[in-house]
Amino acid sequence: MNNSIPYGRQNITPEDILAVTEALQSDYLTQGPRILEFENEFASYVGSKFAVAVSNGTAALHLNALALGVKPGNKVITTPLTFAASANCIRYCGGTVVFADIDPDTYLLDIKAVRKLLESAPRGTYQGIVPVDFAGRAVDLEAFRKLADEFDLWIIEDSCHSPGGFFIDSQGVQQHCGNGNFADLAIFSFHPVKHIACGEGGMISTNDEALYKKLLALRTHGIVKDEDLYTNSIEFASAKASTNQYPAWYMEMQMLGFNYRLTDFQAALGTSQLQRADFGLEVRRRIAKTYFQAFKNEDFIKGQSGVIEGHAYHLYVLEVEDRLGLYNYLRENNIYAQIHYIPCHLMPYYRELGWKEGDMPIAENYYKHCISLPMYPTLTRDEQVFVIEKINEFYNV
Repeated sequence: MNNSIPYGRQNITPEDILAVTEALQSDYLTQGPRILEFENEFASYVGSKFAVAVSNGTAALHLNALALGVKPGNKVITTPLTFAASANCIRYCGGTVVFADIDPDTYLLDIKAVRKLLESAPRGTYQGIVPVDFAGRAVDLEAFRKLADEFDLWIIEDSCHSPGGFFIDSQGVQQHCGNGNFADLAIFSFHPVKHIACGEGGMISTNDEALYKKLLALRTHGIVKDEDLYTNSIEFASAKASTNQYPAWYMEMQMLGFNYRLTDFQAALGTSQLQRADFGLEVRRRIAKTYFQAFKNEDFIKGQSGVIEGHAYHLYVLEVEDRLGLYNYLRENNIYAQIHYIPCHLMPYYRELGWKEGDMPIAENYYKHCISLPMYPTLTRDEQVFVIEKINEFYNV
């Protein structure tokens, strides 16, 4: 096959282009009506009360940590099997990241390992947990919520891999990622290889109105323009008293925030992409089923993502022997698989903070064998068959 096959790829349709063009030709390029439209439609999609659009997923994580009051000395638990931003957001606020190992069967943060950390330290040592819906598999947040409540912790759900994903709760109900029923805050990414592509972009979802209002201010320099949120400003009070009118120019910077805004044309693209999000999920799940059937009886497979109810399949992962050999062989055949991830605690930055090889043995063993296969809705049947053939060819020559 002559065309290259990446592990992920965006899909931009004529409808997407029209939506962006209309936004570019409108009166607003940023801070306009398309932001709120995107936020409202996304909140409806995941089932949350509120949503806040921001410039990227990392910004979403940072604002969450700020809104929850993370400060120097605070300890927060997360998984080593994630993109670095899931941990870095705590460091941005001066907090301390504590990694807990993964469950080898799910690749998700192991709740037993988290409980062990909590029970081995004085109460109040830890402030929160950042579980990650790795590869698109939803964390059982009902169980994590019970644990968090037991130890008075907040939860940030990193759902960058899982819009549309869900788990089944103890009552048999589908609980969608980011719906706000269990996590205090959840975040999503709109990077080109994600389910919904805005070029860059992110979203925060929550059911907590106080956190929602705080996030709105934090994403725009900490500035508030809502009369109901103003403090007892002398200028505002005197202007209103003398004119009995709202001084429209008035605003307050109430906290130190950031410029983490999304543009209107990015929001227009996101809103357009959201219209076919369910179809994209359906295709991803069909691709996953094909991979699973192809490899389920192969001796060279140590593990694979499998067919899991509610899985959003941002990634489809195999665990294999001679991962490097397979990776290079696929590249020689224009198949550009990827590795997700080098465990965070082994990155030089976190090594300098005291983490070392052997601290997270399950995540480290996973990393030695994992490879992410091409997974995106426009992957053709012929392309997927070619990928499967080349993997079998590598191990069966």
